[in-house]
Amino acid sequence: MKQIQLLFSSLLLSFTFLFFASCGVTKKITENTSAYLFVYFTGNAKSEEAVRFALSKDGYHFYALNDNKPVISSEDISSTGGVRDPHILRGVDGTFYMAVTDLQTANGWENQAMVLLKSMDLIHWTSSKVDISKVFDGFKDVKRVWAPQTIYDTKAKKYMVYFSMLQPGGTDVVYYAYANKDFTALETTPKQLFFSPINRSCIDADIIEKNGKFHLFMKTEDEKDKGIKVAISDKLTSGYVLQEGYVDQTDESVEGSGIFKLNNSDTYILMYDMYRKGKYQFTSSTDLKNFKVIDENVSMNFHPRHGTVLPITKTEADALINAFGWTPDVTMLMGQSQAVKQNNVIVDAENKKILLPVKNGTDLAHFNPEFKQNSGVLISPFGAQDFSKKAVKYDFELEGLAKMSFDVEAIVRNNPSVAGYYADPEILYSNKDNRFHMYPTSDGFTDWSGYYFKSFSSSNLVDWTDDGVLLDFQKDVAWTDVKAWAPAAVEKKIDGKYRYFFYYTGDAKIGVAVSDNPQGPFTDIGKPLVSVKPNGITRGQVIDPDVFNDPVSGKSYLYWGNGFMVGAELNEDMISLKENTLTVLNPDGTFREGTEVFYRKGKYYFMWSQDDTRSENYRVRYATATSPLGKFTIPKDNLVLAKDSSRGIYGTGHNSVIQIPGTDEWYIVYHRFTIPKGIEMGRAAGFNREVCIDRLYFDEEGNIIPVKPTLEGIQPLQK
Repeated sequence: MKQIQLLFSSLLLSFTFLFFASCGVTKKITENTSAYLFVYFTGNAKSEEAVRFALSKDGYHFYALNDNKPVISSEDISSTGGVRDPHILRGVDGTFYMAVTDLQTANGWENQAMVLLKSMDLIHWTSSKVDISKVFDGFKDVKRVWAPQTIYDTKAKKYMVYFSMLQPGGTDVVYYAYANKDFTALETTPKQLFFSPINRSCIDADIIEKNGKFHLFMKTEDEKDKGIKVAISDKLTSGYVLQEGYVDQTDESVEGSGIFKLNNSDTYILMYDMYRKGKYQFTSSTDLKNFKVIDENVSMNFHPRHGTVLPITKTEADALINAFGWTPDVTMLMGQSQAVKQNNVIVDAENKKILLPVKNGTDLAHFNPEFKQNSGVLISPFGAQDFSKKAVKYDFELEGLAKMSFDVEAIVRNNPSVAGYYADPEILYSNKDNRFHMYPTSDGFTDWSGYYFKSFSSSNLVDWTDDGVLLDFQKDVAWTDVKAWAPAAVEKKIDGKYRYFFYYTGDAKIGVAVSDNPQGPFTDIGKPLVSVKPNGITRGQVIDPDVFNDPVSGKSYLYWGNGFMVGAELNEDMISLKENTLTVLNPDGTFREGTEVFYRKGKYYFMWSQDDTRSENYRVRYATATSPLGKFTIPKDNLVLAKDSSRGIYGTGHNSVIQIPGTDEWYIVYHRFTIPKGIEMGRAAGFNREVCIDRLYFDEEGNIIPVKPTLEGIQPLQK
C-alpha cells in the first residue's frame, strides 16, 4: 500500500509540474516582453568565472541580481570548476536554454567541453557537460571549445548549438551541431559553419535573423585583422558571406559580441567586451550595418565580461527579483549630500542596510541624503528625514518591476578627518594664526605616484579647511617631479618672526621648502637636503623625514629613514644639517619607517611604524630616551596603535602627535586603509588611505597607553 501511495504521489508531482509548466509556457508566449535579462561572467579569477544575472527595464540601465554573485554554482555544473561566455535563449516552447564554455583559466586557456543548461523559470536549472574530445572521434585532439550559443532551426525543428573550436595546427573555426531533444547532448557531429577565407581565427559567433537573412557576428582573432565582423547568409547552416569592414566602433581590442533587439522597437543593440580596458561598449543600429556608440546612455553597477541579453516579461523579471533580489547602483546608494563622506558609505546588500557617515555639525533630525535618481529607478521618501533616533526606510523601485527597501542610518563620524585619500599625516600648531595645520601625502595615486602636497587647517581638530596645494613638484621643485611622500613641518621663530619649514620626500630624497605662512605657499631651496644613506647603511630608502624642536635646548633635529633610523641636528637656518651630528639610532627590529619624535615631562618619545603600509598589520610602536639623539629604552609592551578588525579598521600607522598648547592633552594623527573597501583592495589598499585622529593617553609612569582606533574620531576642541 505504501509503495502505491509513493507511486501515486510521484505521478501527481510530475503531472503538477507539467501542468504549471504548460501554463507558464502559455503565459510566456502571450505576455509581452517588457524587461531584459543580462547573463554574464566577470573575469579570469576562479570566483569570477561563473554565471551572473542582471536586469534592466529599458535595455540601457542594468542592475545586478544576487548582489552580483553567481546564480549557478560553477563547481556543480562544470568539469573544470569555471564557466565563461554564457548565452541564453528563449525556446519556441517557452523553455530557456543556456550554453557556457567549460573553462577555468587558472588552469590555462585550453579546454574541450561546454555545458548545456535548461530551465522552465530562469531560476532552477538542469545541466549537462559535453566533452567534444570524448564524444566525437574526429575531435579527440581539440585544443579549445569556446563560446557556445544556441538558435532554433525552424527547418530542422531542432536547437542548433554553434561554437568555435581549435584543432592542432589550425585556426579557430565556427562549428555547429544539433542538440538532442532533452538538450543534454549533441546528437550530430560538429560541422563547419564559418571559417575565415584568409585563414584567420574566428571566435565568439552570435547569430541574429533580420528580414529572412542570418547575420553572424564574430571576432576575427588576428593582430593585423581584429575586431567584430559580420557574415550574412540566406540559410542558417551555410552560405555565409563575410562583409567588408568592422561593426565595432573602437580601435581597442574587443571580443564577446552580443546583439539583441529592443522591445517594441526597430533598434538593435550590439555590445562587446573591450577586455584589455576592462570596459563594455554599447552601440545601436536599425539596419545591422551602421552602428553608433551609445555608452553615454548606458549604466551598469557591475563589470561584465562576454555575455548576452534576453528580452523577458514583467512576470519573469518579478520572479527573478523575488528569487535573487536586485542591487541598485552603489553610486545611487551613497547619497550626494555634501555632508556625506561618500568614500566611507557602507552598503550591506545582503541585509538591506546602508550606513551614511556624515560630517560634524550635520542636523540628523532634518537630513536629506540626496540619493541619486538614476533612469528607471524611483526612490522614496523624498526630502529631509529624521535620522536622529533610528534608521529611515527607503524604497528603491526598478520602475514597473519590483522594489528594494533599505534601512538607512546616518551617523556622525569624525574619522576620517579630511575627505579623500591622504596618508602619512604631519600636524603642527601655529602660534601665528592660532590654528592647527595638517600636511599629508596626497594618496589615491597608483604605486604612490603623487606629485603635490596639500595643506589643511582647523581651530578644533575636527572641522578642517582645505587650504590648497602648498608645494607642486611639477611647478615648484627643480630637482624632482615624482613620489611626493611623507612630509614634516615645523614653526620656528627667527629674528622675531615666525617661519615655517616643510620637509618632504621626493624620489627617495629629502627636500625642504620655506614659507612665512603655515599654509604656504612654500619655496623649495632648489636641491635635496639629504640624498644618500649614511655610511655603512646598505638597506632601505632615504624617506620619511620628521622634524623636532627640542623645548629643553632650543635646538632642532631632523630624523629620517626606511629600514634604518637616523637623526641629525639642524643648523639655525633650518635648511642644512650640522656636520658631525648625524647619528644612526637603534630602535628594535620592528622599525620600518615613519619616525615621530616629541617631548613630554622629561622624556623624549620616539615612535615608528612596523611592517609594510600595504599590510593590514601596519602598526605603531615607541621607545623613550633622555636626549634627542640618545640611547633608547624600549618598553616591554611598546605597541601604540594597531588594527581593529572587529570594526573594519586596518593598516593603522605612520603617525604624528600633537599637544594642545598649555595642556597635557595629546592626540595621535595617523592613516588607515580606506573604509569599507580597503581591506578588499589587496596591495592597492597601501595607496588608498585616509587620515584619522584619536586621543593619546599616558599612565602615571609616562608609558603610552595603547590607542584604540575609532570610527567616530574625536569631539571638537572647546574654545
